[in-house]
Parts: sequence; structure tokens; C-alpha cells
Amino acid sequence: MSTGLVQRRRGGGGGGDSGDNQDFDIPSASVRKQSFETPPAAGADRSTTAASYDEDNGKGAKLDKNKLTLMEEVLLLGLKDSQPCVLWAPLGASDILAWALAADVAFQTALTPSTHSVALARQGYLSFWNDNISYVLRGAILMELSFRGRIGTIKDIRKRPFVERLVEVVDDRSTGEVLLDEAVRIMKQDKQSVGNWIDLMSGETWNLMKIGFQLKQVRERIAKGLVDKGVLRTEKRNFVLFDMATHPVADHSAKEILIKRIVDALLGRGPIPDRRTIALVCAAYAANVLENALVGLSHSQREVAYEKVDEIILEHASLTDKAKSMGTTEIMAGVLSVYQKMDSIL
Repeated sequence: MSTGLVQRRRGGGGGGDSGDNQDFDIPSASVRKQSFETPPAAGADRSTTAASYDEDNGKGAKLDKNKLTLMEEVLLLGLKDSQPCVLWAPLGASDILAWALAADVAFQTALTPSTHSVALARQGYLSFWNDNISYVLRGAILMELSFRGRIGTIKDIRKRPFVERLVEVVDDRSTGEVLLDEAVRIMKQDKQSVGNWIDLMSGETWNLMKIGFQLKQVRERIAKGLVDKGVLRTEKRNFVLFDMATHPVADHSAKEILIKRIVDALLGRGPIPDRRTIALVCAAYAANVLENALVGLSHSQREVAYEKVDEIILEHASLTDKAKSMGTTEIMAGVLSVYQKMDSIL
């Protein structure tokens, strides 16, 4: 991973979302530090392991519909909670727009904008400045389908880099997730490489014949899936001239478990992380939302965590023997190779 990518991730910024033109996100500011040393007792049914997510290789078992997909986990991690902002911090563009929304909320309730109203206005949004997350979510879709045994790479005599290996649908059964099933239907129409599928599903193509391969409104559809599972709720907020749907977190225990799982993996706590946790950490890092899971750590712990992410991406993108033993697939290796080059792609 390039030094520039490491420094950009640690900076905590994010950009606008070019992949989902239909989505509108209000920026959010930093949140107060939290401690994740003790796992929450509630919501344990949403704890994530490879066994609880991956299908049983065609033996007919069905997944728990309340389990979160990889895309849902990344999106949930990127959403800001209603945490009070740090009032003495320098105001940036994110803070200014958040205050503007808070002022509108306060105007309707005949109140002066307060810390609470700013926090209330922020919750339920992804950062407007995050231009990575939509692209990363397309890669997460490929990894999710790979974990569920729906897609695989085509065997080729010539050893191509993992990102250039062609993908084929090996099982077109329904996954129970509308977005995943739509991706399978699209991928049945053509043979493309891992990298090309991420581009095409993101709408990153000048080929008019391939425009139909784009997955639209991905973030909004993932958010609605989280609403159906009881993790988020839907609210409408008035922003000066128009109403906007937001999705604040309803089940905070689900997000707390997710954050603890990431922190444990990066700091070497507990058992060895499974491939799904590895994929989540790498996707969160590439999507520039990993920092949301590390706000409760000290500076030295954060440095250790980021160094660990570098090692993880390098190892699994190269599909080493250790990565293979952890269940990393060729498609996952290809997606992580794309994540590894995000600076030059976006």
C-alpha cells in the first residue's frame, strides 16, 4: 500500500460519491471518543463469524436473514451516530454544513442551535465528501457473492493477476438479498475481470453497450436493507427547501459489536480473524470509514492498527499460503488488489 494512501486514510477526510448520483449525503463532523474494551451484552445475534454468514457449499442451508452482509457492515460503519461534536475544534466544511442543518432544525422548533441539535442533524448520513465508498461497495458485493459460492474465477492456463482474472457465475440460486441477486443476473450476461466488474457496476465506463451493467442507488438500497433488519430507522428531515430521507442508527449494539470486532482484529485480541472480518477491515480502510471504528483508541494504538491493515491487504491481495488457509478466494484477492490501488483509480 502506498504511503500516500496510508496518510490519506489517517487524515479522516472523505469525498463526494460519484458512484451513486441519486444519493445525497450531508457531511458530518468528528465524534467523541468511546471505549470498546467491553463487548455489549445486547444484540449478540448480530455478531459475525464466517460460519454464520457463509453458505454450506450447496447443502441447502439458508442464511439468517438478520445477519448483515459485507456491504451493510461497511455502510453501517460509515454512518455517523448522534454523538456531541467537539465545540472547540476548528470548523471545516463538514462542520459548517452540519451547523446549517442544525440551525434549520432549531428554527422549526424555535430553539437556538445547540450541541444536541447539531448531533441530531448529523446522525444518519454518510459524509458528503466520501468519494470512495460507492466504488468500494461494488467490490464488497463481489466478495460477498464469492463467500456465498455464487461466483468464481475462470481457470486459465496463463497466470493472470487476480484483478484481471475473468469471473463466472457458478450458482444462480437466490441469495435472499435483492442487491446480490441483481448483481448475479448482471454477471451472467458477460465474462469480465474482477476489476472490470467493479468499474462496470459503478458506472465507470464509456462503452454505451455496458451502461446497463451499472448497479444504481446502491447506498440507499443497502440502507433500506438495514432498516428492514432493524439496525437503522428512516426519518425525514427538512433541509431549507426540500425534505430528505435519513437513516439514523436504531440498534447501536449492532454497530458496537461491529467496531469491537474490527478493533480486536487489528490489535490482535481474541481469536484469529476470519476472511469476512479481513474483507471488512480492508473495505472499511479503502472506503475511508475505518477511522470511525478507531476513535476510542489511543494514538499509538491507531498507528498499530493502520500498520496492521497495510500488512493484511498486502498479504491477502497476494493470496499467500497463509491467506489461502484463512479462506481467501481469488476474487477476494482481486478486489483487495483494486483497493490497494485506490489512489490511482479514483
